[in-house]
Amino acid sequence: MPKSRIRKKADFTPPPAKQATSIKLTNRSWVAPVMLALFLIGLAWIVVFYVTDGDLPVKALGNWNIVVGFGFIAGGFGVSTQWK
Repeated sequence: MPKSRIRKKADFTPPPAKQATSIKLTNRSWVAPVMLALFLIGLAWIVVFYVTDGDLPVKALGNWNIVVGFGFIAGGFGVSTQWK
């Protein structure tokens, strides 16, 4: 039976070195205070609405005051996506 040929393996060549990319960091110090402020304004809006039986924030809005409060909270979550 004939002997099989041994295949010569290619020499290992390391992958080329990657160039370091600089990360551009912007100043996002405004994000956390604005986010917390929107959360607290929304929470306070809803609490005041319930405590005053719908009289205080904006009486003309009626139960839409809850939507306004949750709108502020949703805005806080929207701002939180900018936090790094």
